[in-house]
Amino acid sequence: MIVDGKQIRPIWLDKDLKTVKIIDQRMLPHEFVIVDMTTVDHNIQAIKEMYVRGAPLIGVTAAYGVYLATLNAPDNNITDEYIKKECDRIKSSRPTAVNLAWGVDRVLEKIKKAEHNEDKITAARTEAREIEEEEAENCRKIGEYGLSLIKNISKAKNREAVNILTHCNAGWLACIEYGTATAPMYTAFDNGIDIHVWVDETRPLNQGSRLTAWELGKHGIKHTVITDNAGGHLMQHGMVDIVIVGTDRTTYTGDVANKIGTYLKALAAHDNNIPFYVALPSSTFDWTLRDGIKEIPIEERDSYEIRYVQGLDHGVIKNILIPPENSPVANFAFDVTPARLVTGFITERGICKADEKDIMRLFPEKN
Repeated sequence: MIVDGKQIRPIWLDKDLKTVKIIDQRMLPHEFVIVDMTTVDHNIQAIKEMYVRGAPLIGVTAAYGVYLATLNAPDNNITDEYIKKECDRIKSSRPTAVNLAWGVDRVLEKIKKAEHNEDKITAARTEAREIEEEEAENCRKIGEYGLSLIKNISKAKNREAVNILTHCNAGWLACIEYGTATAPMYTAFDNGIDIHVWVDETRPLNQGSRLTAWELGKHGIKHTVITDNAGGHLMQHGMVDIVIVGTDRTTYTGDVANKIGTYLKALAAHDNNIPFYVALPSSTFDWTLRDGIKEIPIEERDSYEIRYVQGLDHGVIKNILIPPENSPVANFAFDVTPARLVTGFITERGICKADEKDIMRLFPEKN
């Protein structure tokens, strides 16, 4: 994507082929900070502490983590025992996003097929880069397929602005390029369609107000930041035409795990007959799980994220305590929206209903 006239991605391999660079998304929108990763420990820290976040980006970051493991093998000897241990460490860094294990396992399989040390390093680097490019292309296709939904609403409204509501950040910052939920928005805007985006602030870490708003603003897309609980009111008063969100893990039966609060948006959309779409690449489907509510692990994160809010105070980034210091805090990072509340999925292969039969129609090889 283009930011201030420069082409940028949230992750890239440096020219030295030994350093993976990432945007530290904890500091946006007030500071633009680039961080170097040269070890598996750096990689795990970046994923766990959310320097990087978003299912596709987590998968790509994890893939590069395996590559970094090959570069740091003791005595330059990439044994099966060593690489499996490092892969398991990376996969344990966060529990909910299925892309994490998917990215690790893809690179690991390529390493296993190589015999010599240098071949293993090359195989890991090549596969990590391929995953990066695949995810970018998948998001571009999601934008192309999702364009039809926005175009149809625009036509029905006689070219008046299409009001889209999104939750959290499923933009290029989370997905290498274009984003998942935002890809149709960028594509519609670039095709001259008048759109306006309602951006949920997305507590506790405010990925919507910090990241989605920053992204859309850089691209020139009209948007308004709202509190997490304002969406239902807007829907009741005809101020939302469509809801598009991303996901961190989706079952092959259509249950969707996404940032906490997504379920409530789906309920409000259902009650007001507003289409609720989930945009995702195939890498975010979990082809092993059937019941998302019972089977998808929900990450509980540190209470600090709820106790404190980060902001800019006279040019200085500060963290401010909000609740009473001794009040107990529960920080559930995700919730699960059941398939019955989802109008459809926007994927790199097209749009389908949120049910097993139609998902398998698009991905028959997973049957």
